[in-house]
Amino acid sequence: MSSKQQFVKLNDGHFIHALGFGTCKSQEVPNSKSLEATNLAIGVGYRHIDTAFAYHVEEEVGQAIQSKIKAGVVKREDMFITTKLWGTCLRPELVQPSLEKSLERLQLDYVDLYLIHYPVPLKALEKCKDAGLVKSIGVSNFNHKQLERILNKPGLKYKPVCNQVECHLYLNQSKLLDYCKSKDIVLVAYGALGTQRYKEWVDQNSPVLLHDPVLCDVAKKNKRSPALIALRYLIQRGVVPVVQSFKENEIKENLQVFEFQLSPEDMKTLDGLNRNVRYLPTKCFADHPEYPYSEEY
Repeated sequence: MSSKQQFVKLNDGHFIHALGFGTCKSQEVPNSKSLEATNLAIGVGYRHIDTAFAYHVEEEVGQAIQSKIKAGVVKREDMFITTKLWGTCLRPELVQPSLEKSLERLQLDYVDLYLIHYPVPLKALEKCKDAGLVKSIGVSNFNHKQLERILNKPGLKYKPVCNQVECHLYLNQSKLLDYCKSKDIVLVAYGALGTQRYKEWVDQNSPVLLHDPVLCDVAKKNKRSPALIALRYLIQRGVVPVVQSFKENEIKENLQVFEFQLSPEDMKTLDGLNRNVRYLPTKCFADHPEYPYSEEY
């Protein structure tokens, strides 16, 4: 693992790697590509792998992890593996069996982080932590009011360690980030570079983040790619980005994010790019009473 890889401490004492490798893919990409990309990622130094039942690649991710462990490239304890509970398995009696199935597909005894994909109660996840099936529990796509409700719940046993949300230069989540920091909850970012590749979910007319002229100017000035600048911006704000690619050169390049710093002026310039553009508004859930994006943050 690159000695430059950094960590962020979670509120339960565990540590999460400051950069994750994502495994979500669009339907037209074959699963074999996920196996190949995860193998590559672990091979070049990623130790934080983010997957989910809903991505339908847990088996491939598990195969990649196991092959690297068997080859002596990594030990299980060096890896930080996240998976997620999907919305069809939210009834309390379905939570642990769902996690157990994920563990079976991943060929693991435990995961480091288990997330609720969409806003629902946390109680059943606490039991999974007590059973040793997961080290840390967190949430995804929660707004600050939904987080507040969980934190104020009588008898809360384990506070969520993180909230994984869409976060990038065009949606910098500054208010949600400040709120999470005030509660010692880490913000994990998906869609960190914009997400045009997910054609079935993203409006293809939305602006391409990595083509932004201001971002490209900052990249030129720092002699780095726009992608590295976009990732460094998040890391310097204390956000943990999850990045995904199937290209070896990009997978390797993204790890260079720990090799440089952005100046306060550059950070201020990049702050100015926020325009509250959400690439993944999940409109199919818009009528749900817990739809998280009706709130400002």
